[in-house]
Amino acid sequence: MNSFRRLALAALIPAAALSLGLSGVLAQTPSPAPAASASPSPAPSASPAPAASASPAPVATPSPAASASPAPAASPSPAASASPSPTAPPPAAAATPAPVQTADPFGQETTLESKKVVMVKGTANWDSAFDTLVDAFKALNTLLDKQGIKHAGNSMIVYTSTDDTGFTFLAEIPVDQDPQKLPKDMSIGKSPEGKALKFVHRGSYDNMDNTYEAITNHLDDKRLEAKDTFIEEYLTDPLKTAEDKLVINVFVPLK
Repeated sequence: MNSFRRLALAALIPAAALSLGLSGVLAQTPSPAPAASASPSPAPSASPAPAASASPAPVATPSPAASASPAPAASPSPAASASPSPTAPPPAAAATPAPVQTADPFGQETTLESKKVVMVKGTANWDSAFDTLVDAFKALNTLLDKQGIKHAGNSMIVYTSTDDTGFTFLAEIPVDQDPQKLPKDMSIGKSPEGKALKFVHRGSYDNMDNTYEAITNHLDDKRLEAKDTFIEEYLTDPLKTAEDKLVINVFVPLK
């Protein structure tokens, strides 16, 4: 059973900033001088005496309507205000963190409690391993259904020995009462107990080699010594669940 890979995902939320500027163009445009456009009175040129006494002040004084008023011209209109555009997205909405998904336990320390189980012994080769395990669970379920005994926990496989070609195992189903008239290959017993490390496998049985390779690496890194057995607890019913949708707890008892 070899090779395992894990992927990590990081999210990047970009942020944008918007700035606006306004120049007082109207304030820099000079108003036309009304005094320059006023024509002199022809009366002073006709009679010299009155021309000498004529006061030029009224002519030079601009009319109130033509008086230049810088204040209104310099004031920007409300539309030209430097306030940010209402269409700009609020930064707070972009900064909302993504929900975090909790990872499955990997090497979690736990203590197994012994349960009463009905079990059947079996031998399998690796090429047809899953089919053999399913057949063992079917035999146990047939016995319990005939006697009206319900499961008291999840189905389990306890591997008692392995080699390059296959393995021996115990298929176990927890029960609250003892079945009657058991076949020769079945018996009542107790499930394993004691300290163990918990791992989780998701997917097909054929891909469990990846999980077991990762378990082996974890034990080596932590310098932990396991017993010569391991337990699989099937959280999904292997008789009703598609093989690639299996969820299995793997328990490794420690010495």
